[in-house]
Amino acid sequence: MSRLWRRPALLIAITAVLMLGAGIGVGWVAGTSAPGNDSVEAGFARDMQTHHQQAVEMAMYEWQHGSDPAMTAIAYDIATSQSAEIGMYRTWLRDWGVQLSSGEPMAWAGDEHEHDSQETGGLMPGMATDEQMAEFRSLTGSEADVMFADLMIAHHIGGVDMAKIVIDLSDDPLVLDAARRTITVQQADIENLQNHRDNILNAVEE
Repeated sequence: MSRLWRRPALLIAITAVLMLGAGIGVGWVAGTSAPGNDSVEAGFARDMQTHHQQAVEMAMYEWQHGSDPAMTAIAYDIATSQSAEIGMYRTWLRDWGVQLSSGEPMAWAGDEHEHDSQETGGLMPGMATDEQMAEFRSLTGSEADVMFADLMIAHHIGGVDMAKIVIDLSDDPLVLDAARRTITVQQADIENLQNHRDNILNAVEE
């Protein structure tokens, strides 16, 4: 990877442009419908913002402190793409005229999914705990590569589950399209992360 892409400030600048572009690109579509403040669609968008923010945080740390080029490349892609999607979700919420954040994770998913956050101390599906994040930030090199893969695989599985839930509950074309893209992209990421993690672990054993 070029040293140019190792500059955090440059990545942040690119991410900001992507977020703005995502907002402009979807804003006029979102404006054609107006889910309410307590709607499934608004709840999903709020929670996915928070979910993505942790993914970006993990990916940025791996990109700067990991040692496997394939793993840091995946981290870079996750950081930029999910930052852009955060901008997209925020634009939806603003266009719908609803709250940008909520203190009740997964409330939109219904009582049958209430345990998804209760069993993890109020965290959404797949999200890492504060203790896991602290441990991850203490690692560098191949150890960071492996833990990043483990955390992000779990994180993506949770994100895919959330996308499947909103597909079952919503009939909003904009939200359904985004949820289907999330499933496709994150399932591909999971496979790549698993393969590269296994390669790293095999190399360490040898």
